[in-house]
Amino acid sequence: MILPGATLGILGGGQLGRMFTVAASNMGYRTIVLDPDPHSPASQFATEHLCADFQDAKAIDSMAKRCDAVTTEFENVPAATLQALAAACTVRPGAHAVAIAQNRILEKTFLLDNGFPTARFAAIRTPEDLEAGLRTVGTPALLKVARHGYDGKGQTRVASLEDANAAWREMRHEPCVLESQVTFETEVSVLLARGADGAVAVYPVAENKHRNGILDMTLVPARVSEACAHDAVAMATRIAARLDYIGVLAVEFFVVNDVLLVNEIAPRPHNSGHYTLDACVTSQFEQQVRAICGLPLGDTRLLTPVVMVNLLGDLWHNEHTPPWQILLDHANLKLHLYGKREARSGRKMGHYNVLAPTLDAAYAQARSILQELAQSARVAGSAGTDHHPLPSGNVLP
Repeated sequence: MILPGATLGILGGGQLGRMFTVAASNMGYRTIVLDPDPHSPASQFATEHLCADFQDAKAIDSMAKRCDAVTTEFENVPAATLQALAAACTVRPGAHAVAIAQNRILEKTFLLDNGFPTARFAAIRTPEDLEAGLRTVGTPALLKVARHGYDGKGQTRVASLEDANAAWREMRHEPCVLESQVTFETEVSVLLARGADGAVAVYPVAENKHRNGILDMTLVPARVSEACAHDAVAMATRIAARLDYIGVLAVEFFVVNDVLLVNEIAPRPHNSGHYTLDACVTSQFEQQVRAICGLPLGDTRLLTPVVMVNLLGDLWHNEHTPPWQILLDHANLKLHLYGKREARSGRKMGHYNVLAPTLDAAYAQARSILQELAQSARVAGSAGTDHHPLPSGNVLP
């Protein structure tokens, strides 16, 4: 076990890294963040910030020599960096699992080879692949870049070969996955932690709602059948075992006629797991510390129904700060802001959790508060000199 007083490193300084450093610091660990952004959110709480590229040899060497364990807050860290660090200290999750999750082609192939159901897909590397892939996958379909796509970025809906060729040109002929567009009832995610001894702790299944490709709300417990929830947990647990995974892992599923299709794997804490900060015995970030340090995994019990709502940069209309009083007037609401310096459309700036005796009550209150915030942003924008209509990402019907 790596006990408090040790130094933990994290690759990436965004909001996930920020919340990890807070959890680690509260548990008595020192933290070193490696991130090229001098104003990264995690650096505001870390013991030390190495402001360097993820492939900077000097920074990697410094982290390797000074950290007892290293983890990551995002999947696109170079696998070679994880391998270099692993030669000198504990690295969890390992480079192999991260390499699979950071590349859609490898991820989908891993799932297919191991018998996990997904939407129909084809790997696209050449023009010939594109034409053959459309015959296999059919239309409508989604063309997604294999690397670095997130929150709806790097993907385009296609309905014909002409569409697909145009989209691929826009993506500069990067390797892609062509995937059948699935009509699903809902999306759910399973968040779990797996220790070095193979022990697994699973959080309640979460129900996710998206707008414009970005997670908007997460409802817990998910409104799916008991059998569906059981199958999602069982499948996510098997995926973690097949990856020989150590750390916190999220698996997203589409629910189609009560049947599950795996959508994505995230080798890290997940946006849909932010509810655990206030509604569970152990948050996903404390769990991340426990897993990488070889400590017993924490209790994942849900203490109360909860709805998590993302706060996007659209609410900072014309650089007006949202009226936080709207949120803070509610005693059962927990606000979390990420300390980002610039608000941009679609950028995750924070979130809030609404806790209530029933999920219906939490959902109704979460929607009402978000609508009030959106209306306030419209008013602030109309008072400015450069008014633009608020995008639909945080506007409820």
